[in-house]
Amino acid sequence: MRPDLVIFDCDGVLVDSEWVSARVLSANLARYGLDLTAERCMEVFIGGTMAGVMEKARGLGAALHDDWVAEIYGLTYAALRQGVEPVAGIPDLLLRLDAEGIAHCVASNGSDEKMDITLGRTGLAARFAGRRFSAHAVGIAKPDPGLFLHAARVMGADPARCLVVEDSPTGVEAARRAGMRCLGYAPHGDGARLAALGAEIVRDMAEVPARLGLGAAAP
Repeated sequence: MRPDLVIFDCDGVLVDSEWVSARVLSANLARYGLDLTAERCMEVFIGGTMAGVMEKARGLGAALHDDWVAEIYGLTYAALRQGVEPVAGIPDLLLRLDAEGIAHCVASNGSDEKMDITLGRTGLAARFAGRRFSAHAVGIAKPDPGLFLHAARVMGADPARCLVVEDSPTGVEAARRAGMRCLGYAPHGDGARLAALGAEIVRDMAEVPARLGLGAAAP
């Protein structure tokens, strides 16, 4: 089905920022008594809000102080300002959506400040001006479907005609609960966790146009 609206997650889908954040988180948590590799941080915390990460990390034994969220945001933002790249294939995919007249937006559990940094560093900020939806601003975070439903409402799209591109179980669950078709981006591994929640797995953004029923691009 050709969608009326494509909703992208930000980190790990539009911008290659997840590993930067995971490395910062791994190093920081070690200071508070929780030794997890960056890879393990990705598995345990991907897709969550920082408040949720804090709660989960405390449950795993990290002795985090009450102002930890502000601390980790500061460290993460500083690292992201050093530079991130668009996810491979995203620039071409966005141009294809433009050519086909398919609306698109971004809906993220991250803050607007974080998207300012990551989208700005990759040159994508202007493209999504007025079409960015942050859980911090909306007050609803994935896996609650409300963030995606809010984005669809503002963009004037029927949820049943929306397609979500996500890389986390949290986001896939939100899409499922919103009644939206979801592509699970899994460039590494088998994508089993995403598939188990109902996502259609793609390993390369070049696969997306065909999944949308767009056929071959014009020469």
